[in-house]
Amino acid sequence: MIQSEVLAAQVIDKEKKPTVLVTDANRGSAIAIIRSLSRQDWRTIAADSKDGSLGFHSRYAARTLVYPSPTHDAMSFANSILEVVIKERVDLVIPTTDDAILPLALARKRFEGLCKLAIPDEEALRLVTDKHETLALARELGVPTPPTYVATTVEEARDVAHLLPWPMVLKAQRSRSLTSDGEILKTGPVGYANNVKELIEEIQRLQQFGPVLVQKYCEGSGLGVELLAHEGRTLAAFQHRRLAEIPITGGASALRESVPLNPELYEYSRRLVEALRWTGLLMVEFKVSKHETTLMEINGRVWGSLPLAVHSGMDFPARLAELYRQGPPPPETPLAREYAVGVRACNLELMLLWIAQVASGRRRYEFIPQPQRREAFRALLGLFDPRQKYDLQAFRDPVPGFLQFFRAIQKLGRKAQASV
Repeated sequence: MIQSEVLAAQVIDKEKKPTVLVTDANRGSAIAIIRSLSRQDWRTIAADSKDGSLGFHSRYAARTLVYPSPTHDAMSFANSILEVVIKERVDLVIPTTDDAILPLALARKRFEGLCKLAIPDEEALRLVTDKHETLALARELGVPTPPTYVATTVEEARDVAHLLPWPMVLKAQRSRSLTSDGEILKTGPVGYANNVKELIEEIQRLQQFGPVLVQKYCEGSGLGVELLAHEGRTLAAFQHRRLAEIPITGGASALRESVPLNPELYEYSRRLVEALRWTGLLMVEFKVSKHETTLMEINGRVWGSLPLAVHSGMDFPARLAELYRQGPPPPETPLAREYAVGVRACNLELMLLWIAQVASGRRRYEFIPQPQRREAFRALLGLFDPRQKYDLQAFRDPVPGFLQFFRAIQKLGRKAQASV
């Protein structure tokens, strides 16, 4: 009797769907993964620290999980994920933000033999989370980088100020770091300075988070090369151009468009991936103008504009899951690079904020190009273009997109009241 039950359990185990847990299910990129893998016959667990996460309302989520905030209690977060991995027999965990990656990377040995973590190895992760190390590696590989100096004090920043033209860009060497008491320290937005006074103010704001990078300001369009790799071998590639960002001075992409894979940008990206011996997804960001091409950073996680790649026919989530479940394709397999060009997708919430900011006409930095107000009207009309794709709004899975729109309108209303 016992033997027959064991055999029956083995048969059931072989027939059961593979299970994936996706963190930060409130994000469009996470919901794109949940939708994609559910269509690939994975059982999906939508997980988030927010009880009202948009991903919890997706028809493709088999179950949901509310975990402790990794930002405030990294250890409890990792324990919570591990507990569910064991209980639900999870095959793959895909963390979609740095806040989730850092604690899970620290606890990776506890998951060995239980499930796969879609996280690169420790050294590769260290190199991409430290912007100074990233730029140093890029220079070694012949990848163009902006002139950059490191300052830990106001005095050091003043000493290097004469080496760069105004304006300058200032950013923390690390965007996030895990503190000894289990909290994730966030450094805030990138700053700009067009004179010594502004330079001092930005250094004072950022120096509490550690060394600060003082860089030359680079003009141009933002281009991202997205890749899937295995131990430094590039398996799939995609490229997009940013059309609108929030904040307007530079930040998350609100609207983007798929563009042909640029051979030069791809080669720079391939060199970096190979040197890092990277496994998993990442995005290499560049600024490109008529006069120069410059590496901005490497985004070593699932990027926010992932839904655009899926809409364009490059299903990175499915390829990522297959890589971790089945292993890499044979060495002779050509690079996957076929996708539709000219596809546009937007994050509706961010796009509405962009339209509002442009329509207001307020300008923080004179040296950063500002869209004209009429472009806000054009963007608003563009939202009704039937060719327009959205990160969340989907006919077959309407609730997450509807809730995002409703919440975005509420947020805009609160902002409007606060400005009166």
